[in-house]
This record gives sequence, structure tokens and C-alpha cells, in this order.
Amino acid sequence: MSAAPHPLTTTASGSDVRVRFCPSPTGLPHVGMVRTALFNWAYARHTGGKLVFRVEDTDAARDSEESYRQLVDALTWLEIDWDEGVEKGGPHGPYRQSQRHDIYRGVLEKLIASGAVYESYSTAEEIDARNEANGRAKQLGYDNYDRTLTDEQKAAFRAEGREPAWRVRVPDEDVTYVDLIRGEVTFPAGSFPDFVIVRAGGIPLYTFTNPVDDALMGITHVLRGEDLMPSTARQLALYAALVDAGVTTFVPRFAHMPLVLGEEGTKKLSKRDPKADLFLQREKGFIHEGLLNYLSLLGWSIAADRDVFSRQELIEAFDIVDVNPNPARFDQKKAESINGDHIRMLASDDFASRLVPYLVGAGVVSTPPTDAQLELLAQAAPLVQERMQMLGEAPGLLGFLFRDVDGYDEDALKGLPANAAEVLAASAEALAAVPADAFTADAIQASLAGALIDGLGLKPRIAYGPARVALSGRRVSPPLFESMELLGKDVTLARLEQLRATRG
Repeated sequence: MSAAPHPLTTTASGSDVRVRFCPSPTGLPHVGMVRTALFNWAYARHTGGKLVFRVEDTDAARDSEESYRQLVDALTWLEIDWDEGVEKGGPHGPYRQSQRHDIYRGVLEKLIASGAVYESYSTAEEIDARNEANGRAKQLGYDNYDRTLTDEQKAAFRAEGREPAWRVRVPDEDVTYVDLIRGEVTFPAGSFPDFVIVRAGGIPLYTFTNPVDDALMGITHVLRGEDLMPSTARQLALYAALVDAGVTTFVPRFAHMPLVLGEEGTKKLSKRDPKADLFLQREKGFIHEGLLNYLSLLGWSIAADRDVFSRQELIEAFDIVDVNPNPARFDQKKAESINGDHIRMLASDDFASRLVPYLVGAGVVSTPPTDAQLELLAQAAPLVQERMQMLGEAPGLLGFLFRDVDGYDEDALKGLPANAAEVLAASAEALAAVPADAFTADAIQASLAGALIDGLGLKPRIAYGPARVALSGRRVSPPLFESMELLGKDVTLARLEQLRATRG
């Protein structure tokens, strides 16, 4: 029979909710990690509670300051703000585990005094030998042998020069909790042994520092990935001990979010997969609104028939209990489509300003852009805003407006009709008759239509395709007549002649 959840499980709601994001600063931020931050942030903002951002940086061999700065950069770019923690401070600092060792020692002393933990001297070899001698499978691990050591035995181990580890005395009964996403979960009695929280030499482990930090920081809801679910039983056992020792007064609620799978949908999205690299996605041209929207769909939805919504709509609708426990698949094409929807929501001047880093990075405009370049960009941006999905498309779509065409895409040349030279000549003749001071999109369209569609009897695709390639070097470009207006009469005629000469 299952044991009831701990009677001191928190009932916090509304502004009393406190959640946390507590990554280790190793490697680049990836979408799975950021999805965890996002769901914690959205829940805090939805309830009116608080988000704490702390850093678990006790692994000196793997942690780095560079990774820490990248974490801060990622959250700042996505506008996932936090209420207390690193960079901001607060009443429960410090917020980096590497600076909290004295705090952990103090908590350990309270647990020792309460009898919740005990000294353990068994080595891995001794545990294996005992399991073999007792006919117990080695993979079962520790056998709780040191629970009953006498003072004389402990003194003998210390005389050998051994230092003790400290283990939590696990309850000899089922451990049950109600997962906010998955419902009631029970870990049967005996399914996990007494576990180490502090190694010999006084080194605290994650199984100790993480729950202790949560307890001391008043975290009411632990929202984290499904991969951490097996550690919940140990955390609940430790939490019960922390309550008994007077370290905290309540046990938090837990929720375990679904895994994020790769596009094939069969295995977890690898940290080494380029799609998992948050900064690579940003370099490709995601705007923070679009990526935030898509990441929120990895396990949650605002409505069955709706995928695109604003940051504020996410906050208003999000509840952790609505998260789907089934794995979520990262779909790059869907992500980019949603990003395109958000690009179209931007004000035109905002959109233009966001294109600048991509144009500068590709050498399309100077560093910094000149006033003339910025003016041209302001006029050109509305021409492509409706057709772009990623800001990284800007150099390819707009580059021809800022610099000469020095080559033509192979697929663009292959798509030219056999009479391309004739069409280009007719186009140039028609446009030459348009006065320079009246060289507008409407006048350009009327002149070309008269010469090519009415005069030569061409269909629009055949009529305008050669001019598009001549102006941009590409098969696809911004609207043709507006592009000609921006380039001006002289440049337009020169480019038509340049391509015609190669096709003659």
C-alpha cells in the first residue's frame, strides 16, 4: 500500500509561488535547458510568483565563466527575466553554489544532530564483496551496512585513517508524491538505498546541495526535466529530513516536463545537434519572440487550433498542470514558420533595425551603416517582411540593393527562357523611355507590361524573370518594380545590359 504524500507538502499558490532555474554552466545553452527556464518563468509570471536564477557551479573541471556568461546572454536575449539570483541578488544569496560551502556544512551539522544522516565508511569494493557474499546483485549497490555501526567500529575505521561519507537514512516505506504533470508517483520501499549526500573529505553532492538550496530559498515548485525524475525519491527523503531538522517547514511540489526529441522523434535531442544550439538558431535569424513562442509548444499548447501567440498571451494562459507528459519533437520547419509569423508582426522600423546585424555580418553594409544605407534599408525592409522566415535571409534577399551584382545563381540562369536576351533588350528599351524623375514602381510596371506582355505576348513569369535575375542575381527577390525604383533608372538599365551581354 502506498504511503501518503508528505503532510507538509506546500499548498502555495498565486504570489507565494517560488520557482527556480538552476543550470550548471557547462557548454553552450541548448533548447532543452532553455525550455526548462521558459516554463519556470511562464509559471512564475502567470501566478504572480517569483523566479530564482541560481547556478550550480561546483564541478570545477567542467564549469566555466564563459558558459555562465552565455547562460545570462541567452536568458537576456529571450527576455526571460528573473526576480532574484545571480546578477540581481536577493535575500537568499549567494546564488552560486561554489560560494555556499559554509551554508552546506551548517545544514549537515543540523542533520547529524537530528539523526537523519549517519557516518558511512564502506568502500565500493567492500560493498561489492558483501553483495556477492550475500547472493545480492551488485547493481543493487549499497546495502545500508553502516546504519548500525557501533561507536567502537567507527573509531576503528577512523584509526585506519578513513574519513566518513554521510548518508541519509531512507524511510523503510513507500515514497509517494503527486506530480503536477504526471499524477501520483510511488517509489516502493527498498527501491533505493541510503544515499551519500557528502563524500569523504566533506565534498557535498548534487543530491544534497540542490534540495538544500531549494529549501533555504523557499522554492515551492520544482519544475524540471523528465530525466531528473528518478532522483525525486531521494530528494523527498532528504526533504523530510530537512523538515525534521528545522531547516525548512514544507516540501515543494514537483513537476517533470517531457523530453525534447530530435526531428526523427525517436531519441532525445542531442546537445551536439545543431538544432539544439540556441545561439546557432539566433545566428540563423530567429527573433526572440518567435523562438520563445516555439519553445513553449514543446510540451504545451495554448489551444488545439492555434500555434502563434504573444509573450503576454503565453503568460496569461500558461499553467504547469496543462503540460503534456508525452515527449515533444523539435520541428525545425515549424519553428521557422512560427518565427516568420512573428517577423510579420513587427513594426517596419523595428524589423529594419533587426536586419542590420545580419547585413553588417555579411558585409552587405558598412560597419556601422551609413545614413544612406539605413535610409535605403528603411525603404526596402517592407518589401521583404512579408516573405521572410529568418532574419538570416536578409543578405541574400537585399544584398543586390547595396552592392553590384558580381555573379548569378546557377539555378537562376538555368531558369531563364531561351529568348532572355530579347526580353532583356525589350525591357531596357521600355524603361529607357520612362523619365528618371518619374521612375516609380507604377510607371515601371506599366511600361514593362506594355512592352513585354502586350507587345511580345509573354506571360508574366517569362516577361519579368530575366529582369529579376539581372537586378538581383537570383531567381527569387523582393518585388521587382519596387526594387527597380529603389535602384534607380541608371543602375537598373546597367544591370539589364550586363546580363543581356552574357546571353547574347
